[in-house]
Amino acid sequence: MKVILVVDDTPANIDMVKGILGKRYKLKVATSGEKALKIALKEPGPDLILLDVMMPEMDGYETCEQLKANPQTAEIPVIFVTANVDSKVREKGVSLGAIDFISKPIDPEKLIESVNLVIDE
Repeated sequence: MKVILVVDDTPANIDMVKGILGKRYKLKVATSGEKALKIALKEPGPDLILLDVMMPEMDGYETCEQLKANPQTAEIPVIFVTANVDSKVREKGVSLGAIDFISKPIDPEKLIESVNLVIDE
């Protein structure tokens, strides 16, 4: 079973993703960028990371930057999940290595479609 790391500081958002993807994938959860980095380094690493952009302390950008800078985690695909749909947010995310964006509130069909494009069961 493929593993997805869900990173969000809001428990309700994590619960929503669990409800949508929990039956098809093994989900690991982090409520901060710092925790996400630690989990991503554990073997086996996740097959995909769903990463919130706006989080306290270490935001999603910094988290993504650190993931992509580490050879152990650089190849893990990252999809940003954000309420901010500004094109500059997308541009910055793509420049840091994100492969897709999902807007909040999360559309279940869009989430499944985006995950399926990255993870082939």
